Amino acid sequence: MSEPALSPSLPRLRRAAGVIEAGGVVAYPTEGVWGLGCDPLDLDAFARILVAKARPAQMGVILLAADRAQLDSWIEPPDTELESRLAETWPGPVTWILPARPWVPFWVTGGRDTLAARVSAHPVASALSRASGTPIVSTSANRSGKPPARSAIQVRRWLGDHVDFILGGPTGSLSGPTPIYDGRTGRMIRGHTTGAQSR
Repeated sequence: MSEPALSPSLPRLRRAAGVIEAGGVVAYPTEGVWGLGCDPLDLDAFARILVAKARPAQMGVILLAADRAQLDSWIEPPDTELESRLAETWPGPVTWILPARPWVPFWVTGGRDTLAARVSAHPVASALSRASGTPIVSTSANRSGKPPARSAIQVRRWLGDHVDFILGGPTGSLSGPTPIYDGRTGRMIRGHTTGAQSR
């Protein structure tokens, strides 16, 4: 049974989107674990997430989008083969490493010429991105090297001082973070059960 859509008109969703637009950090459920999100162009908010996770900037992060159009200005136009792969897996719980546009900030890419991106079908995560009007940072809610949070209670206990708002809701059906594939080769880089290594 599919999960019901979450309307962007809901007060808590509007509030969460307002926090992101104002430069804050929001915790929210994703397909398998809880994530931390912010406006990817807000360096101050991004830096707060790195501090919360004790994570080096060169690792990069995932961008989570509500639809493909949100990513068009961030990624280079894919060739036919890659376009087909994306169409088969998006919206859905699959993250792709894709060629980034030259302007994309180094803190998003980790200094690479690629970025990690996903068009999510998760009702809360995708609604938050849509309400925010931008792809949002999606990195697991955990200290680096520790298991990701699987509930709002764990987020509050582990990272509460670093989060401005917690947008409630259930995680999806995955047992861990989404799998990651290399868009240039199609090779799987990460399976969905390797939580401690999640972005």
